[in-house]
Amino acid sequence: MSVFVLRRLLTLLATLVGASLIIFLVLDALPGNAAQMLMGADASPDAVRALTVKLGLDQPLAVRYLQWIKGLLVGDLGNSYVYGTPVGSLIAERLVLTIPLAIMAMTITVTLALSAGIYTAANHNKLGDVGVMSLTQVGIALPNFWFAILLVLLFSVRLQWLSAGGFAGWEDGIWPGIRSLLLPAISLAVVQAAILARVTRSAVLEVLREDFVRTARAKGLGKREVLWSHVLRNAMIPVMTVMGLQFANLLAGTIVIENVFYLPGLGRLIFQSIANRDLIVVRNCVMLLAAMVVIVNFVVDVLYAFIDPRIKVHDL
Repeated sequence: MSVFVLRRLLTLLATLVGASLIIFLVLDALPGNAAQMLMGADASPDAVRALTVKLGLDQPLAVRYLQWIKGLLVGDLGNSYVYGTPVGSLIAERLVLTIPLAIMAMTITVTLALSAGIYTAANHNKLGDVGVMSLTQVGIALPNFWFAILLVLLFSVRLQWLSAGGFAGWEDGIWPGIRSLLLPAISLAVVQAAILARVTRSAVLEVLREDFVRTARAKGLGKREVLWSHVLRNAMIPVMTVMGLQFANLLAGTIVIENVFYLPGLGRLIFQSIANRDLIVVRNCVMLLAAMVVIVNFVVDVLYAFIDPRIKVHDL
């Protein structure tokens, strides 16, 4: 088991190094000059050149990359060009919103998807199966930003149950904060839940056809006990794979959804920083998102070994 985890850990580190190179090179290749953006269109070339030197943008590409990596390792992310404050504090302030939003969206996704997938597999080719699968097809086709607008029109404009945007904060209690994130979380979760429900259904149906399931039923075990105690665990490998990929989609989706609901989260910070050419903020935010995705997939790989011990034998 230790060798299995070590190999996955080395893969994680190699992926992070590759991601950092791609992020740095892509952002550096973008047209425009951060110093020119900060100084304005009417600034003199000498002033722009002086600010470029001050920001360290005149140094060679390799030097700037190594300085960035060194800062990441020691926790020094530099200062924002626009805000003039440490990037680390900016990101920490926004993560207070984005992480709970992603967790809420993933919780809703898993709850809806597993319930729908298991229900439809247990009622294969029946009316409930056809109805739920039709709904998931509609869910897959819905753009999450358009669905977010529909939720605002229904629950905020017409029913006036929830706020149309903004974040109440956690200072006044957990519930006001959750209410502020509920519509964004639902709009993020619906499409992902529809996809995961179909994957869960297919995985459960495949396991239901296995010989050990017929043996369990022949021993007198009830349908519910067989489904939850024997089938679900064996069907979780493909389901967990999709879950790991969906977490990445949820993180990417926050960039759009946070702007729809005017939420001061990490996604909105990235959007504003791109518009302001504040590439040091964009670079660190995107690297953080990439690291979170890679770490989640690492955790999923390790969980494979606990769910199905045979994986360890094949990989060691």
